[in-house]
Amino acid sequence: MIPAARLTAAIEVLADIGARRRPAPDALKDWGLAHRFAGSKDRAAIASLVYDTLRRRASAAHVMADESPRALVLGALALARGMDVEAIAALCSGERFAPAPLSAEERRRLARADLAGAPAPVAGDFPDWLEAELKRAFGAGLVAEMQALAGRAPIDIRVNTLKTERMRLLPALAHLGAEITPHAPTALRFPAGEDGRGPTLQVTPEFLKGQFEIQDEGSQLVALMAGAAPGEQVVDLCAGGGGKTLELAALMDNSGQIYATDADARRLAPIHDRLARAGARNVQVRTPKGRGDEPLADLAGRIDLCLVDAPCTGIGTWRRNPDTKWRVRPGALAERMKDQDLVLARAERLVKPGGRIAYVTCSVLPAENDDRVAAFLEAHAAFRSVPPRDVLALAPDSLSERADLVSPAGLGLQLTPRRTGTDGFYLALMERAG
Repeated sequence: MIPAARLTAAIEVLADIGARRRPAPDALKDWGLAHRFAGSKDRAAIASLVYDTLRRRASAAHVMADESPRALVLGALALARGMDVEAIAALCSGERFAPAPLSAEERRRLARADLAGAPAPVAGDFPDWLEAELKRAFGAGLVAEMQALAGRAPIDIRVNTLKTERMRLLPALAHLGAEITPHAPTALRFPAGEDGRGPTLQVTPEFLKGQFEIQDEGSQLVALMAGAAPGEQVVDLCAGGGGKTLELAALMDNSGQIYATDADARRLAPIHDRLARAGARNVQVRTPKGRGDEPLADLAGRIDLCLVDAPCTGIGTWRRNPDTKWRVRPGALAERMKDQDLVLARAERLVKPGGRIAYVTCSVLPAENDDRVAAFLEAHAAFRSVPPRDVLALAPDSLSERADLVSPAGLGLQLTPRRTGTDGFYLALMERAG
């Protein structure tokens, strides 16, 4: 497909997303099934156009004074890709499969493409109903933080130290553009290419041998700062597919015991194969037998560390999942807050005197972060907040003095693309009195 035809296809996909209010991956899959002539590079390029447009949907609509799929794509080409009017016009010739030529008004607006004076939700490309909550998180830095969260994300991997070391794996993946990340001691990064794609890492011999897992550097950092030690009894209470479980096993050098579970048994399905590939031998998967079953009942009061990777809105991952930012609703936030309180209550029953709860979200909203920790501490007098400066002492040297990472209420740490170059992750540690 020629570039102009890919542009037309992206407009079609965005029209489908808007008309049927469906996730972008579903619309892209259906488009591919209906256009089997499109090769893998074509589909990837179309997906990149769609996701770049969704990242900049509000600002593109503002610049173009139009929310139609065509206007959004044209605005995103200017804002997200830095294309000038003539470059965009060359793609819109109206010939064959190309979009119709630019109108005089489109040319005028693309030539100006200026966000000066735009309200924060437009300049930062986020839903306006979240403005007050995001201002609580970032204050005067709101727009800059959200603009960073509207960018593209690199691909990060965690080197599995149960099987190899970072400096041994780096040369093996150098031909794919591997770089050392700024912070996490076992991470490598692959920058996204011009089309937004990174290398296909899951087919490499090193991945198949279990030498690394794909995991954002921020996710790696919060698991590291949770402070799991060899020989401890650890629970991963919301383990899902097992990303942090695998990291904990490596941090503990396969000693002690990790109990991995999830309220949704279906989410645990991938964990068994991943554990086997990684060589993680100190993990016991506890699958709930039905709704309301507590598969960890026998562990009450025995756990040194309970990692609560809580269900959340996922706002911190908007770089990777830009369509979700426009589908999240106030009702969903309220439900996630209820879920977070429930899972923290489960964790409380497991932790022994002197034990710790590590509360993690991939969100930047105080309502899901500091507020939930404060509510838990108020309801459970036996627990105290571990000072963020003490948590930073567990971080790599590059972060150990970063007071700017302390969350607004001073109860945890907040990583963001702007501050740390990672996805948005929150971490707070709470300790039970001995």
